This record gives sequence, structure tokens and C-alpha cells, in this order.
Amino acid sequence: MKKENKRLGKGLEALLGGDVNDIIEEIENNYNKDEVMQIELNKIAPNPYQPRKVFDKAKINELALSIENHGMFTPIIVKATTSGYNIVAGERRFRAAKQLKMATIPALVVDFDDKMMIEIALLENIQRENLNPLEEAQALKMIMDKYDYTQEEIALKMGKSRSHIANILRLLTLNKKVQKLLLENKLSMGHAKVLVGLDDKIIEELVNQVITSNLNVRDLEKLVNNYKNGPKKIISPKVLSLEEQEVEKLIREKLGTKIRIANNKIEITYTDTDDLNRILELLDIKID
Repeated sequence: MKKENKRLGKGLEALLGGDVNDIIEEIENNYNKDEVMQIELNKIAPNPYQPRKVFDKAKINELALSIENHGMFTPIIVKATTSGYNIVAGERRFRAAKQLKMATIPALVVDFDDKMMIEIALLENIQRENLNPLEEAQALKMIMDKYDYTQEEIALKMGKSRSHIANILRLLTLNKKVQKLLLENKLSMGHAKVLVGLDDKIIEELVNQVITSNLNVRDLEKLVNNYKNGPKKIISPKVLSLEEQEVEKLIREKLGTKIRIANNKIEITYTDTDDLNRILELLDIKID
């Protein structure tokens, strides 16, 4: 593992602006079989610097089923500690293995210091794992605080726009209740951006409207504009009839995703291409 350690040893400067996915894959794909250890799961703990707070249960279940049927081909990466091991990369595989009640898991042990652990945990999640916006904000703030970067510097090194970094970091100004909803994907990044800068009392009223009436970002923007330009109260949008609410509920349960009925339209939300294909399959729609 000396080659990989040397590369990672270049520090954050070598990773930012690059692709940490390549670095992790280099370690995962270039190892000798005799370097793989079978380590007891009860001796392994998550990376203490892990920024991800919420793991998609459905994806963990899918991964567990794949491991059960086909085995685990790629070992996780761990660092030895005084009490066992910390995960460097592969926490989803670790969680799937625990779900299957496996006794051991294949692992590669690398000699990383704490600085490397922070870098990999944060950057792997930002670049590789599609972090929730709030988790990304927390991760970016940790990097900036740790290495004393300005927003301009971190934007340049991450290959992001200055406005993207600023908007993400502004999420941390929202109150804890709103942050929790954002973390749980009950509010989107778009919703949160509209709420930033408003009084907490107004935010609470608006959030209740978003949740109970399943409002999209445009609906929320209209409510905020009504508040800013008119009487200082929230004007509620049209509420769905009981029949429409029941239809919305049934479709949501059928498709297993967020849906919205408004203005004689049905909006279906999907997370990525795989999720879209899953929904199309449920609807018995085939694309040649």
C-alpha cells in the first residue's frame, strides 16, 4: 500500500480539484489478495469524520441482497486504531454486511493519519456519494475551518462556483428544525434557499405549508413574495380535497416516491436514472 499512501500523503491540495473517486478506486482495484484481511464486524467502527448522517435504507437493502446473492467482491478500506478499526471507505458495504449479520468482512488496512482520514471522508462523500445539501454544507465548513480556506479558495479547488459554495453554506444559518427536515429530504435545497434570511416564526409557518400541502419551490416563492409585498401573514394556497389527498397518497405508496397533485397535474419525483427506471417498470412502461 506504499504507493497509495504516498499519493494520499500529498494532502488536501492533491485531492481538491481532483477526483477522490480515482484515488479510492486505485486502492480498491490495485492490491494483492494476501493484503485482504477478514476482520470481525464488531471490531470496526465508522470513520469519526464521516459527514453523512443519513443513509438510504432502500439502497442498503439492495446492496445487502446483492452481497447475499453474489458475495462481496471489493474489500472495504480501514485504518487500525487502539481499539480496533475505523472505516476509511466502504461504510455502505459495512452496513449491508451488518444487516446480513456477517461475522467478518474483507478489508484492506491502510496507514492513514487523522488528516488523511478527514480528507478522504469529506471529499469521498462530496465527490463520490452525492451528499445531502446540508451534509455538504457541514463538510465544506469543516474543510474550511480545518484548513483556513476562504469561500473563493474552496470554490476554485472544488471546481464549484463561488455562488454555489455561498448558497450551500447559508443553509447552516437555518434553525435546527429546518436543518433536520432538509437532512431527511423532506425539504429540498430549492426550498431551503427560499427560506434563508427569513424570521424563524415565518419560516415555521412556511415549512408547515410546504409539508402539509406538498408545495414545490415555485409555490413557496409565491408565498414568500406575498408575505414580503403584502400583509405580513402567510396566504395559504388551495388545499387538496380529501379525494385528491387520498389519490395522492395511493400513487405515492404505489410508486414509492414523492408525488404532488396540483393544478390538474401530477408531478412525480425521482432521484436518479435507476429510480426513474424503477418507476417506469412499476408503471409497465417500456422504452426501446
